[in-house]
Amino acid sequence: MIITLVGYMGSGKSHVAKVLSQKLQLKIIDLDREISLKNKMTIPEIFAKKGEIYFRKQERETLHQLLNKHSAGILSLGGGTPCFYDNMETINQLTESFFLRASVGTLVTRLSPQMDKRPLIAHLNPEDLPEFIAKHLFERNVYYSKAKFTITTDGKDPEQVADEIWALV
Repeated sequence: MIITLVGYMGSGKSHVAKVLSQKLQLKIIDLDREISLKNKMTIPEIFAKKGEIYFRKQERETLHQLLNKHSAGILSLGGGTPCFYDNMETINQLTESFFLRASVGTLVTRLSPQMDKRPLIAHLNPEDLPEFIAKHLFERNVYYSKAKFTITTDGKDPEQVADEIWALV
């Protein structure tokens, strides 16, 4: 079984994936890491040198390769992956998908200290972050909400979220 975690940056995907991996003794399959290795560049370098369209094509191709290669694991995706091509449909067909939903307030609290490390928000003034996240969530939630299960992460630590996922699978 492959468990896929989808959601906005800061929703807890990476932390929950680590906890789930230990709990269920499943390998973490990191899509961005695989794309970086394949291209011998970091994700920000791929965006800067090749552009977003190139990245999204690589993302789709690598997603399909990983899902055909692995029969079990925790699939860790970037926040935008479900929003392009038929990625979300593919994810739902081949995996157990979980939308880790977090409120704008929670995301602002989690992302504010990391703004300089997140290319998507590094250019923003801190006071513009809530509006940026709200607009982005409005656009992306239609894709995220297609996941088979939704778990709200507000006020929960990764262990609690992982326990909820474990109970559902």
